[in-house]
Formats: sequence, structure tokens, C-alpha cells
Amino acid sequence: SEPGRSLGNEGDRISHQLLMGRIADRFPEDRIRSEEAEQAEDLHSAFGRVWIIDPLDGTRESSEGREDWAVHVALAIDGEPCVGAVALPAMGVVLGTGVPPVLSAPAAVPRMVVSRSRPPAFVPFVAERLGATTVPMGSAGAKIAAVILGLAEVYVHAGGQYEWDSAAPVAVALASGLHASRLDGSALRY
Repeated sequence: SEPGRSLGNEGDRISHQLLMGRIADRFPEDRIRSEEAEQAEDLHSAFGRVWIIDPLDGTRESSEGREDWAVHVALAIDGEPCVGAVALPAMGVVLGTGVPPVLSAPAAVPRMVVSRSRPPAFVPFVAERLGATTVPMGSAGAKIAAVILGLAEVYVHAGGQYEWDSAAPVAVALASGLHASRLDGSALRY
């Protein structure tokens, strides 16, 4: 619906302005990449300190009043996701690298979070091979947070994400002791 869409866009705008301002004030020499900003600089050639933010990951879910949306803030140093926080405002939860969440024991039957709107065609094959059940969910941050919080064991994605979709959730997952990599096992660099 149009009212929900404009509310989501307004949330993106306000969150973007708040985060950009706070980071710029505290770390004026650092670069910032935000989903909501013009992206003039190629991140792959950017070394040093780069903040990567998604002011509202899951705008659709937020505007629909769902819980599966997030706010991402990450700091990559020389491409490595070193610091990160994922806020799940609708759930009143913030996950961060400062005090990484303690992992819980995995379920006997693996739960695999998948995109509720665009699940990759290979999902049934992977779920069958793992003996997993699938759990449709909204934003990338919410899906990775579900694994970190022990609500799921697996999140496999086929691509099509930008750095702001995964940098903060990956930083938190790695700090928690989880494995996060490209499908070929190589490290995720930002």
C-alpha cells in the first residue's frame, strides 16, 4: 500500500541522516557507505576504515508492521568486517561485536532461513540435502540474526546483495564464532 511505502521511505531517510551524522561527528576521517547515499567511490578499491550502513534493511517488512527487518552498522578495516551491530527494533534486540551473542545448541532438524519474497531456485535441493526445514523471512539482517540467536541453523543466499546487506550481520556472526563465507569458502571482504 502507498501509505506503508511512504512510511518505509521516510524511515529509511531519517535513519540514514541520523547514522551518517553520528558517524561523521565521531569519526570525521572515516569513509561511510550507506544504501541511501550516492555511491561515488568504488568500495573494492577502498582500504582503510569504511563504515557500511543499511539504515533500514527490510523496508517492505517494516512498512508492513512485521518484525523481520533490521538496521545495520559495520566498520570494515582494510576490507575485513571488524565491528558491527544489527538492531532488530521491532523485537527490541541489538546484536553487536562488542559483546557477541552466546550461541545456543543447534536444533536436531536444521532450520534454514530463506527469502520470503525471492527464494533461490536451489532452496528445495539444499534443504533436502541438509534434511532441513525452511523458514521464510524478510531482511538479510533478520535472517542472519535468526542464525545468531539460535532460531535457525543455516542461511544460504544466492547473491544479489550489496555490502550494506551483509557487512554488519557478518561481523556479528563471525564475532559470535559462526562461519560466514562466500559459497566457495573464501572470506567475505568489504
